Amino acid sequence: MKRALCFLLMTAPAAAHVMSMSTGDLTISGTRAHYELRIPLYETSHVKQPDEVLLANVKFDGARLVSKTCRPDASSDSYVCTADYTFRAPVEELRVECTLARVTVPNHVHLLHATLNGRREEAVFDNTFTETTLRFRGPGAAQPAVTEAMAGLLRALRGPVQLLFLIALALAANSRRELTQMTASFFVGQCAAVALLPWSGWQPAPRFVEAAAALSIAYLAVEILLLPKSGAPWLMVGALGTIHGAWLWLFIENTRYHATLVLTGAIIGEVAALAVMGWAAARLSSTRAVMVLSSVLLAFGLAWFGMSLR
Repeated sequence: MKRALCFLLMTAPAAAHVMSMSTGDLTISGTRAHYELRIPLYETSHVKQPDEVLLANVKFDGARLVSKTCRPDASSDSYVCTADYTFRAPVEELRVECTLARVTVPNHVHLLHATLNGRREEAVFDNTFTETTLRFRGPGAAQPAVTEAMAGLLRALRGPVQLLFLIALALAANSRRELTQMTASFFVGQCAAVALLPWSGWQPAPRFVEAAAALSIAYLAVEILLLPKSGAPWLMVGALGTIHGAWLWLFIENTRYHATLVLTGAIIGEVAALAVMGWAAARLSSTRAVMVLSSVLLAFGLAWFGMSLR
């Protein structure tokens, strides 16, 4: 009980935003390279001298900076930095170091797209993965598929809101059968959001999705505290799944990854996490323990919702 409570409390300050993401496009031609970094404006509000700090935390081995510019782009609500580099010799493979998570927020993710003579490489950086080598080889069909599915798995489980929602889902189920129904409904909601949002013409703002995801935790906590025997809870869980599906869709839009692969990875990760959480929830012998945990989840959801609106 105490360990579970400590876990819930420690995850609250783990990151400043559910969605903290930037993108980079690197184009290499011979001994020259052009790089463009885009990051949401609100992610730079607490970064001192972003025109110096941001590019200093994205390093290309052997590259010499020739020129750079950084400016806010009001049309896309982004802060944009562009830079030109030269290399001593034509690039065949390139080592990249990205430490943007150290100067933005701990859960920041940088998505790098790199092109060399028509060959494309991609990399995903966060606070645990800061270095990689881009080899620009023609990968087999399995390599990009595994990369994109793994990215979906990590995005589904890395954020505190995602993990705490799954904990709330496991606690809300009164039986293994009900957990299976609720999980299936959640997946249907996720998939529906990813499939339908591109056709809707509506692109939800990251702040809106963040706030809605926080409220989804609070809603499940209220269900556990006040309506533990409510009928057909899987219906509402399906609706909540669309919120988390919207978050995955924003990730897909930024990465340009295949939706099917990202969803597959996300669902695999969520199934594994829910299996463990469901097993642990079933062994909570004390109703009081469930009530305390649910109260913490409710407080977290409401607090995070408030933070998202600031």
